[in-house]
Amino acid sequence: MSYIFKFPDIGEGLEEGTILEIYVKVGQQVKTGDLLVNMETDKVAADIPSPKSGVITKIYGKVGDVIRVGKPLVAIELSNGKAVNNQGAEEDAAGVVGTMEVAEAHQVLPASEEVYQENLTRKTSMKAFATPHVRAIAKELNIDINQVTGTGPNGRVTKEDIDQYVRSQSPVEKAFFAQTFLPEDAVFEPLTQIRKTIARNMMNSKHNAAHVTVFEELEVSDLIAIREKYKKPYADRGVKLTYLPFLVKATVQALKKHRVFNSQMDLDNNRMIYKNRYNIGIAMDTPEGLVVPVIRDADRLSIFEITRQITEFTMKARERQLTIDDMKDGTFTITNFGSISGIFGTPVINYPQAGILGVGRIVKRPVVVGDEVVVGHVMGLSLSVDHRIVDGGETARFIRQVMDHLSDPISLMME
Repeated sequence: MSYIFKFPDIGEGLEEGTILEIYVKVGQQVKTGDLLVNMETDKVAADIPSPKSGVITKIYGKVGDVIRVGKPLVAIELSNGKAVNNQGAEEDAAGVVGTMEVAEAHQVLPASEEVYQENLTRKTSMKAFATPHVRAIAKELNIDINQVTGTGPNGRVTKEDIDQYVRSQSPVEKAFFAQTFLPEDAVFEPLTQIRKTIARNMMNSKHNAAHVTVFEELEVSDLIAIREKYKKPYADRGVKLTYLPFLVKATVQALKKHRVFNSQMDLDNNRMIYKNRYNIGIAMDTPEGLVVPVIRDADRLSIFEITRQITEFTMKARERQLTIDDMKDGTFTITNFGSISGIFGTPVINYPQAGILGVGRIVKRPVVVGDEVVVGHVMGLSLSVDHRIVDGGETARFIRQVMDHLSDPISLMME
């Protein structure tokens, strides 16, 4: 019996993946758990194992092809002789990803590709599946939602699909992409999955959050002194002490007293969601693009434990070994662009979070201490918030508290 294994959703919001490597070939015998392909997904590369034992009879796609979630990956002639249920799906079917099972009712497709395409055509002609909120957005924009291709679960039309549809109908964008570029005019490279994900997330944030950014300067000579004192002892224990762990602790202390920054707005259900955990995302620059691993329960960790976790994430990011679990469930994000260059910026919120703290480069400047002008070390801070959620006064109080802790680092160990 032929069994069609479809590309499972292995992460939050995953829509597609690119085949990086194919481990099997037609005619090869595989067992449950044997690796089939390596897929570049949402910021990570993941091995996809076989959910069943049998013989590979067909491989859908080749290296470099983009496969949508729910589309066929391989066909397997089953060796266990199990029957299919009356919906055409094998009983007990599940896609196994590492140690995690992805609950999927894998349909056994008709042998004829023409019949499969006919089924797809019939499916796309059905009424669009969407939430009332998304339907209201489409109505407000005078869009026939049935003309929008849904990329959400089970073909659901999302707000992002509406945004993409609007952009695709723009005469300006159509004219731009209709331009003919000669080979000598440009170099063409395919978009990577990570770059497409970054672009999608940035547009999603800008379209759905009301960004406001405030800037502050902070004299941090005491912080520098403490880091210098403990840098070598930490290095002897195998970790690199930067200013980032202190920023994480200061941010967590502020989040505890300003819970609105640890929340998100749920318009679909007309409510606010206040998080009880303090999971801090750390934006990291890699050759492939931006990734944001998450330090979970940062309020329970010491400066050393946070430092060790940041060190581990940095190494994994460089080697592209971050997993989807490493990058989910964040409640607030810190981006340290000052480690490369830049004193101030306007960080883009990691939607649907309420805010993001940008940390700039430390520069020497004259500062006033008492009645004297002395050489100081000044750090730039940039706090972007979703103004739908956070008011100006609360924003000012939050960044003030972060600054108070950073200017007096001992206070981070006293609370």
